[in-house]
Amino acid sequence: MTKKWIPGFVVLIALALLSLLDTGTISGLDDPNINGADTAWMLAATGLVLLMTPGLSFFYGGMVNRKNVISTMLQSFICMGVITLVWVTFGFSLAFGDSIGGFIGDPRTFAFFKGVGAATQPDLAPTIPFVLFALFQMKFAIITPALITGSFAERVRFSSFMLFIILFSVFIYSPLAHMTWHPEGFLRQWGVLDFAGGTVVHMSAGFAAIAAAIILGKRKTHGSAHKPYNVPFVLLGTGLLWFGWFGFNAGSALGSNGSAALAFATTTVASAAAMLAWVLYDAVMGRKVSGMGASIGAVVGLVAITPAAGFVTIGQSVFIGVTAAIVSNIVVYYKNKTGIDDTLDVFPCHGVGGIVGMVLTGVFAQEVGLIYGDTTTFLRHIAAVFLVGGFTFGLSYLFFKITNAIIPMRVTDIAEEYGLDITQHAESMSKSTTPEQIAQMVKEASPNN
Repeated sequence: MTKKWIPGFVVLIALALLSLLDTGTISGLDDPNINGADTAWMLAATGLVLLMTPGLSFFYGGMVNRKNVISTMLQSFICMGVITLVWVTFGFSLAFGDSIGGFIGDPRTFAFFKGVGAATQPDLAPTIPFVLFALFQMKFAIITPALITGSFAERVRFSSFMLFIILFSVFIYSPLAHMTWHPEGFLRQWGVLDFAGGTVVHMSAGFAAIAAAIILGKRKTHGSAHKPYNVPFVLLGTGLLWFGWFGFNAGSALGSNGSAALAFATTTVASAAAMLAWVLYDAVMGRKVSGMGASIGAVVGLVAITPAAGFVTIGQSVFIGVTAAIVSNIVVYYKNKTGIDDTLDVFPCHGVGGIVGMVLTGVFAQEVGLIYGDTTTFLRHIAAVFLVGGFTFGLSYLFFKITNAIIPMRVTDIAEEYGLDITQHAESMSKSTTPEQIAQMVKEASPNN
């Protein structure tokens, strides 16, 4: 018996027993306000967004070295379990429950999905079942902490990671979602436009990534040449992310309509433009055009267009994609000259990509953007970048510290040397490693792993 896992198991059993208190009946199946086309699209979009998390696991898993592939991929996969239960229990309520000052929802409003059924909801889901809206938003909550994992890949303890993502989801993600997307949310009322998650998802993940890199410190191999284990994994992950992002952005129109079609178009065009901008900039700077570069560039374009997808023209999406790719590429270059070990460049790609997207949304947003002579939205987007960045970095730093005090976040030196696949999960990508060798290395890396 491993005592450190007992508290988590007890919490899960308690949660399962509490769930039995739900004696409500299924209602709303015949709600006349349900629009069949909107519902069909949102069912598909919800599935597409979920696909992004396995896509991210391939994207990140191909970038690390061979002895950490499984652990890196599992960190994304486990979010589909942990965050789903957090969201059902009270995360959705914190994000979309009755507003408390415009900053967070009342956790009692939809606890255990109470009142979240097949009927529509006039403020949040006027033409689709409310439960479908909740599930769609759940997929965003799942992938956001998964994005952070790239910053501490190859050195984080799995048990402490699971604790941190719960804290992040409850105290950072849900309040940001409430402030940005709830009808009474502070940022939404202030006029900040975020179509699909530039602040809520990408900036929050990016700034949390910087806090993680600072708290966990450098890998033992930081500074030496790094060879990705499997570039085809990265390409596959990029394809899955690009495909899933149509649900992410076009689904945020919450219906089968013109706004969804526009977001669909701007999403793929911005990604294409960013991919080309990244590899061509690499070539101009004397670097080879590479599969890694094309993949990273495409994802940066997807990140940058996310807040703007339904607010800008297709031509403007080209500019957004190209600008974000060049800026992020430059930030990656200079980040590598610092002592910060953000392993897979989460901040330069997601954090900076999200910032560029939010700023350019303020420039180009139809009717209220800077190019239309209105400075209000642009200036408030600049302020939101600082507010969200400060809020996310500060709380992430605090929760990493708290987590580290409860369960040390960094593995031991020998565990890092052997790799997290073996020392954290007793699995290996190497066909030549025998079960006996794995058992011996796990034993040597214990205790405390």
